[in-house]
Amino acid sequence: MGKKRIVIKIGSSSLTNKNGGLSQNKILEHASAIAELRNKGHEVVLISSGAVSAGFADLGYPSRPVTTAGKQAAAAVGQGLLIQAYTEVFKQHGIIAAQLLLTRNDFYKNEQYTNAYATLTELLKRSILPIINENDSVSIDELTFGDNDMLSALVSGLVHADHLIILTDINGLYDQNPRTIPTARRYDFLEEITDKHLGMTNNPSSSKFGTGGMKSKLLAAKTALALGVQVFVGTGTGKSKLLQILEGRGDGTYIGRQLAPALKKQKQWIAFHSPLSGAIEVDDGAAHAILYEGKSLLPAGVKKISGMFAAGDVVEIVNSNEEVIGKGQVQYSSDELQSIKGMASRDAKLHTNNPHSEVIHRNKWLSMAKEKTI
Repeated sequence: MGKKRIVIKIGSSSLTNKNGGLSQNKILEHASAIAELRNKGHEVVLISSGAVSAGFADLGYPSRPVTTAGKQAAAAVGQGLLIQAYTEVFKQHGIIAAQLLLTRNDFYKNEQYTNAYATLTELLKRSILPIINENDSVSIDELTFGDNDMLSALVSGLVHADHLIILTDINGLYDQNPRTIPTARRYDFLEEITDKHLGMTNNPSSSKFGTGGMKSKLLAAKTALALGVQVFVGTGTGKSKLLQILEGRGDGTYIGRQLAPALKKQKQWIAFHSPLSGAIEVDDGAAHAILYEGKSLLPAGVKKISGMFAAGDVVEIVNSNEEVIGKGQVQYSSDELQSIKGMASRDAKLHTNNPHSEVIHRNKWLSMAKEKTI
């Protein structure tokens, strides 16, 4: 087996004791399993929940708080305790750990997204173990990832991981709730995540200490597959559990066979994170060229502009039937486009003093319709 880049997500339920506090024994086991992967030459990024579980007792709470203020206060105390626990156990294996705290906002802003990529790349280059958690002490509901499940999928795409391993307290995906229905059947392998599979997980999580649930994990798996990353959802014990999962012997569900090509960082940001600032309607010739001929969008193909946007913003592209065919990062502002729509590229550049021939370059375009391979 060649060297792989692996993102491992550990949820709260896989880190806590029966009282909901942080379990030192579980952290020791996870660290030993990650060390085994690293000893085999694999690169690892760890996404870890557990800050609230680590901190609530020191705040005087008898159990995990349920209010937003209580959880954020517990996370503020627990984040330091969590990374301290990890740092100490990984040092026993000769591994240096680094902490990154992220929110959804870090993914929405292209500059911060690029900075996160640069930091992770440098840490991996220097054989440091990045440990990532959502910044729970400041996140708001609209900017959360769902128990870090979606965060793990987005990070796995960002670092071009080969595998995403989501460790939880249930050994995979079942057709019914295995906690209440003994005859529930587990799926050992799924080629893709469908609406049928998502519909099986509509019941809220039965874990006392987690916030995600299986639906959150399947949505994350679907995203990871779209980013070209294989996924495992399940559980395991002992220091060899991650190696066993990587070798196809894990206790859980493997997801993904026919993967989409890995998206480059810029296209990942356009696809999953960028806010939309407007829309551009294109003529039939331009629509055909960008969908089926691998071309960029030129000013000559622009018919109509909606919304106010600046160069560098992301807009939707619609055809003459007002169907969305894709989105991309524009190289002209809306005001500039209004004055040059329909022009030849040379005339458009002279008119606006803009150095770009393309309204949207092919490298900054993402199709939302089926393209032909050229």
